[in-house]
Amino acid sequence: MEVFDGKKATQEYMSKHTLAFSTPELTLMRFAFWLGDSVPDPKNKENAVPRMMTFITEQDFEPVLIDDDKYEPSGAVKSSASYGNAYSEPATDGKFCLECGVSLSATAKFCPECGTTQEE
Repeated sequence: MEVFDGKKATQEYMSKHTLAFSTPELTLMRFAFWLGDSVPDPKNKENAVPRMMTFITEQDFEPVLIDDDKYEPSGAVKSSASYGNAYSEPATDGKFCLECGVSLSATAKFCPECGTTQEE
């Protein structure tokens, strides 16, 4: 699978261009134009290709797509200093996970234990 190596392209651009007095919007616009410039094709010097094509690399894995409707806990939440909802909630009769039965906050969308989406 061919993918665009944006990190490599950005590092090359930033190392060769002074960005003094540039706003983020201007920097991004200049970067986009720089990626679109015609350069000699590395495989065939007689042809020109957009610079972006020189940052295309072959990789043997599929990209990871993030699904906002499915949450898989990594365990990082439990080890953080604040666990649970950052906002205080009035006490309720209690909300429990539909899958594993762990106690949840009233506003929980996912279970922190098993990752099951909670119906509202």
